[in-house]
Amino acid sequence: MNQFNDKELQIIKLLTKGLNNTEISKKMFISVHTVKIYVSTILHKLNAKNRTEAAFIAGKNNLVN
Repeated sequence: MNQFNDKELQIIKLLTKGLNNTEISKKMFISVHTVKIYVSTILHKLNAKNRTEAAFIAGKNNLVN
């Protein structure tokens, strides 16, 4: 499993809770554009096709508490 930085792990946790990019940006005080970049990076690192698959993989690999 690829290494994730702290921001990526925060976003993964929020993804698994079902938050959309706008909700994530508000919680993390970053722009929606920045969230999109992080989500894209996360999808790539997890080799996931979409957010749902990323959340599933993250849960399966204990990336979230």
